[in-house]
Amino acid sequence: MDLPAIDLDVFLHQARDSVAVQEECKKAADALITFGALVLHDSRVSEDDNAHFLDLLEDYFALPKAELKKDERPELSYQIGVTLENTEKPKCAVDEPCLRVIERLEPSERPLDISGHQPDPKCRFFWQMVTKPPYETKFPGLNADNIIPNAPHIKERWPKTMNQWGSSMKNAVEGLTEMVAIGLGLPSGTFKEAGAYGPHLLAPTASDLGRYGEINTILAGFHTDLNFLTIHGRSRYPGLHVWARNTGRRIAVKIPRGSYLLVQAGKQLEHITGGLIKAGFHEVVVSQATIDTINQRKTDFPDRPLIRISSTFFWHLSSDYNLAPISALAEQAQKFRVEQFNLGKDEGEEVVYPEMKVGEQVQEELKHIALMA
Repeated sequence: MDLPAIDLDVFLHQARDSVAVQEECKKAADALITFGALVLHDSRVSEDDNAHFLDLLEDYFALPKAELKKDERPELSYQIGVTLENTEKPKCAVDEPCLRVIERLEPSERPLDISGHQPDPKCRFFWQMVTKPPYETKFPGLNADNIIPNAPHIKERWPKTMNQWGSSMKNAVEGLTEMVAIGLGLPSGTFKEAGAYGPHLLAPTASDLGRYGEINTILAGFHTDLNFLTIHGRSRYPGLHVWARNTGRRIAVKIPRGSYLLVQAGKQLEHITGGLIKAGFHEVVVSQATIDTINQRKTDFPDRPLIRISSTFFWHLSSDYNLAPISALAEQAQKFRVEQFNLGKDEGEEVVYPEMKVGEQVQEELKHIALMA
């Protein structure tokens, strides 16, 4: 994919002050600055755990809509339980800065057209992986208790499978937050401690390819993620495209088999670095590779649901954390912006990152994508 590969094992098994660890941490930070994304290797991650997770979610989203609807919590901005299809809207369809990003891309590298501003035909389930804070949060709606589906063949497998795979993703991404902090010249715990009580979400997204399997169907329109870092395991169906900040190229994601994950920067990381690291744009669409995989799975697994599940985890900073740019990083961001401009890479108008609570930032973003009134 032309994205840098970072080895978390180096960080986990060698001395923090070793040359190898310092170089790998710098490589991780530079990857996010330059590309907004990277491939992460963590030998603790099990392909089997991901497979069990994908099986469970395929079975869940194959349930009748009436059964799924029991797990819907719109009064909590859909931050736990299920979000059904045609609910969430891609912010970029009406967001001026985002539309300018699309305009600056070469026509051949642009996302599929989202100007109709239709809600995405995807479903999603949010399962919180949270350490409860030792204080009363000002944002209880973002930190509600989990929902376990009631269907017997789902319920008995749900907590163990969700927590097992969710823990693998969470451990991997938290290790990466330490690496990135070191690579940016900060104490290793800077980001990890800021997210100690974050409302982290195991967030599988489901697309019914039996209904939405036509070529060039938009499953999730061009957007960035509102959280700090997003981490993906392998999906069974291609279709995820990411845009590298330094090239403007549309890259079809192909996560290697084994203990590999894809990581993307989110808006909270962009905010705290003053724009030194930019949130990564991405979309999920039905490509020819998706069609080919649908046809192959019909042959190989005729009894399995044709549902694309994204193996996704959203890592957040704590809701009550004061989100503001770190001054040293904001200064680097200004220099990097000038360097990019001098290289002919116009990144648009300068963004202001005001101080606010993380929970406030999340609520504002949820309003833009129609998940919060």
